Amino acid sequence: MSVTYMKEAVSFIQSKIEKEPTIGLILGSGLGDLAEEISSPVAISYNDIPHFPTSTVEGHKGQLVIGELEGKQVVAMQGRFHFYEGYSMQEVTFPVRVMKLLGCESIIVTNACGGMNEKFKPGDLMLIEDHINFTGANPLIGSNLDELGPRFPDMSHAYTPKWRDHALRVAEQNGIELQQGVYAAVSGPTYMSAAELIMLRKLGGDVVGMSTVPEVIVARHMDMFVLGISCITDMAIGETIEGITHEEVMEVAAKTKPRFITLIRNILKEYDGGIVK
Repeated sequence: MSVTYMKEAVSFIQSKIEKEPTIGLILGSGLGDLAEEISSPVAISYNDIPHFPTSTVEGHKGQLVIGELEGKQVVAMQGRFHFYEGYSMQEVTFPVRVMKLLGCESIIVTNACGGMNEKFKPGDLMLIEDHINFTGANPLIGSNLDELGPRFPDMSHAYTPKWRDHALRVAEQNGIELQQGVYAAVSGPTYMSAAELIMLRKLGGDVVGMSTVPEVIVARHMDMFVLGISCITDMAIGETIEGITHEEVMEVAAKTKPRFITLIRNILKEYDGGIVK
């Protein structure tokens, strides 16, 4: 999508708000309630924003919420877009581009996912250390937008080390267990077969999901600081998998929400704007 489209979306959003956001939040399936805690909120339906896609998945409310959370100016996506919905990777990541152009220097990306690491359990929160892109696509394919980032961005530290250290300290201070691991992204919308799960685990994945990685790639392309948090809603162990439904995913995510909200709020509360790579 063109930079002109991005700037038109940014101009529309800026006409609705008074203060520039500095942190973007992408809230995954069942985790959108955090946006309800933003003070002095300005909520804008995706349908009203020029060139924005529309969220079609249950558990994704489909609006931007802009305001203050723990003393920080944030813009939260209450619902995201997925490749499996039929959108291009460029459309999926369009909101991240807009967040950057709005003024966001950092982004916190969250998701609901399946746990492949046998040491994990449903309801765990996991700090994303790294990712594996098994979607079969990349949002940077095509002409490079030189004014936004380089042709060949480095992904060796996709998740900002200082952000991760900060999140671990905050979790420990608040008595919240925070697993760490690698997020394997697939296209979906089918849940994985037993053989696929075994393969992904053997290749280094700790959890598997259908989002996050495209947004992180684009965020790093634009030199944003990135923090990733996964909510493990089910166990996806290939040898013993019993199957899962979206409704069950949403149920576990709902039970995890209080710890998730506490963690993110305290991460923001202790954030001083000095996170560096």
